[in-house]
Amino acid sequence: MRYLYLPLIASVLVACGDSGGITTPPVPEPTPAPVTNAGYEVSVVNLTIGQPLSPVAVMLHEDSQCVFTIGQPASAGLELLAEGGDNGELLNEFSDAVTASGEAPVGPGASDMLSLEIEGDDTSGVRLSVATMLVNTNDAITGLNSIDISQMAVGDSLSFSAIAYDAGTEANSEAAGTIPGPADGGEGLNSARDDLADQVTMHAGVVTADDGLTGSVLNQNHRFDNPVARLRITRTQ
Repeated sequence: MRYLYLPLIASVLVACGDSGGITTPPVPEPTPAPVTNAGYEVSVVNLTIGQPLSPVAVMLHEDSQCVFTIGQPASAGLELLAEGGDNGELLNEFSDAVTASGEAPVGPGASDMLSLEIEGDDTSGVRLSVATMLVNTNDAITGLNSIDISQMAVGDSLSFSAIAYDAGTEANSEAAGTIPGPADGGEGLNSARDDLADQVTMHAGVVTADDGLTGSVLNQNHRFDNPVARLRITRTQ
């Protein structure tokens, strides 16, 4: 009779070793915290009566960079912007920055708004620069040069009155064929740097034919006083 119990014992042992198809679910991965980017809006208002501004270039960059230094020669990118209104090479010079460009010129009395975002919310050392050309000139520019925005909180705004600078790359002859804006429709970049001094300075303003400058294609409507633009930076997120 003892042999009759062996199969039963074996079957009980097998049954006890079977998990019945039940598996332990994997531990879920923790949900990563959402990344909040730092966002900014830059508003540019043209205050002049007859000087359209070229498509605006905006750069969010490190504190070691700047668009220009007073008393020093303009970079190749700034020369191209100041003489022809083309901001492409200047934006390329800020290769590690977050950049944006306006889509069209900003006419007298008009405005433009550009938005930029930094990945993450670490804004330590962040600077903002803006550059645009007064296109009815030989090489006048305006904008902001390496403004510290690292301490701005969401909702904060900074306002600036921007003056005109002379890039120092082209003589202010105002002669026909030398100005790219609608007053002349002349050439943009001329690689020859023929200004009195190859350095960035404050702009002295235009003289114009109405002031007695023989050969000038400009008139009294193209004159400008400082400031030439109003800029406002707002942190949006």
